[in-house]
Amino acid sequence: MKAVGLYQYLPIENEQSLVDVQIDRPNPKGKDLLVSVRAISVNPVDTKVRAPKNETETAPRILGWDAAGEVIAVGTEAESFAVGDQVFYAGDITRPGSNSEYQLVDERIVGKKPTSLSFDETAALPLTAITAWEGLFERLGISPRGEDAGNSILIIGGAGGVGSMAIQLAKKLAKLNVVATASRPESIAWVKKLGADQVVNHRNALDQELSSIGMPQVDYIFCLNDTTQHWSAMANAIAPQGHICSIVETPEPVELDVLKSKSATFVWEFMFTRSMYQTADMIEQQRLLNAIADLIDQGELVTTVNDVIRPINAANLRKAHAAVEQGNSIGKVVLAGWE
Repeated sequence: MKAVGLYQYLPIENEQSLVDVQIDRPNPKGKDLLVSVRAISVNPVDTKVRAPKNETETAPRILGWDAAGEVIAVGTEAESFAVGDQVFYAGDITRPGSNSEYQLVDERIVGKKPTSLSFDETAALPLTAITAWEGLFERLGISPRGEDAGNSILIIGGAGGVGSMAIQLAKKLAKLNVVATASRPESIAWVKKLGADQVVNHRNALDQELSSIGMPQVDYIFCLNDTTQHWSAMANAIAPQGHICSIVETPEPVELDVLKSKSATFVWEFMFTRSMYQTADMIEQQRLLNAIADLIDQGELVTTVNDVIRPINAANLRKAHAAVEQGNSIGKVVLAGWE
């Protein structure tokens, strides 16, 4: 089957950083589904895994953690899906990814595809939807039923993939007062369209930006961009007994002590935790993806795709990686269809 993989970890400008390959089609066992991949999208995790380092692979490593497609075979223990079902998922970072014509994925982290969306539109959703849902409702402890309505949240990196989903979930489901960060006219317009009540500029100190709009403290902060850079501002801006969640690694230590007097909490969100550690509640990702699909079909949420590139091949995937690496993407970049 066709796939895009890597043997060396190289700058994206190098044509060998991602190459077209032929690999064997796998067979599903246990709880696995074999999915015919119709569309994929690119996330920062793809570029981080592919980033230059002094390692080589003897067999092509297949990246990709967002896909929409159709089930063509199931393992003997699969119960939730059947051949012909249309699905979407982010997958498992410890297994071969979605940059291939066919992929094995555990059914417990797979959701039914929204019926109202194309494969292209759907592929933009899974990783960011899971990350946003888990970050808001599980890590920060916000009620998805509106029980915390009126509380305030700062979403740092509002125009990116996760931010685009987090704004919608925080506004439509949680009924929060949503402040998102954006710095360019087009990104400001994007976050407002998705439901942000107010916008502040992440290129400035965010505690000062919040004070300038009459909101010196917020109940929740969801950090989706540069935890280290924004740490001091987040510590100043979080309300007493408030909650901070981040998805971005800290290349250098940060001082947790600054949160002590406020009894504020800090927690990580990593959407691969459940699949990586085979946690007892893995199926929660299937449930939340199904909930996302229902909300899409009910018109409560919208896809965050902002660019579709055809077909899926190494040259186009390198273009998508380059766009994501620039760090100023709005929404999601999707690749669709195999040659």
